[in-house]
Amino acid sequence: MTNHQRLVSVETQTEYSVTSGSTETRIFVKMYVDAAKAGLIASMGAQNWTTLCVIASFMDAAGNCYPTQDQIARYLGVNRQTANKYVKNLVAYRWRGRPVIQALRKRDKHNGRWESTRYTVLPISQLAIFEAEAEQIKEEPG
Repeated sequence: MTNHQRLVSVETQTEYSVTSGSTETRIFVKMYVDAAKAGLIASMGAQNWTTLCVIASFMDAAGNCYPTQDQIARYLGVNRQTANKYVKNLVAYRWRGRPVIQALRKRDKHNGRWESTRYTVLPISQLAIFEAEAEQIKEEPG
């Protein structure tokens, strides 16, 4: 039996001020109760879940995220070394045998130093933004 419900989505809301004529766009991560019922959150644990949510807050329509190490640390409320450990644990984590996020490090062409890391939130994570679709998951038997 296939579960057709999304567990989590990322949505935008644009508000228009009639007095000033300005608009403000906000981005929301919506978690469905099924994320807990399907066992995703329990399997991930609080540390991986919050790290995933922080990284996903930088997500574009393709699931790519470009937060800095300092941004991740600040949003998690930890120091940079701890944040790096959390990210490493999340990248190594597998749900139902599959990664929920990938990290691709890029080197500077001129000096060979690590320049940036692109994180890609994968559809199995149940996080999607704009018109992207989360992967449908099958219920585990019994």
